[in-house]
Amino acid sequence: MTNDLDMSHLKLIGSVVFQPEFNDFEAIGATQAWSLVLTAGREDKTLGFNPNVGRFFTQLLFAVAASGIVGILLMQAHLLGAKH
Repeated sequence: MTNDLDMSHLKLIGSVVFQPEFNDFEAIGATQAWSLVLTAGREDKTLGFNPNVGRFFTQLLFAVAASGIVGILLMQAHLLGAKH
């Protein structure tokens, strides 16, 4: 039995991070990492090559986390102050 199935098109289906030309243990930038996160690993160039885009998403993540922590602390302080 011969297998004449063309497997070259399957690279389009799978994740970019498992393709041989991507996985050379090279460092990736924040923009490329956010592209991978936002596209579920399907594309690493969606957001382009501008490093400021990666910095923006990273700082946005930190801002959301910090505002959530501050909001929880303020709510707890408010609830503790209301009990007395």
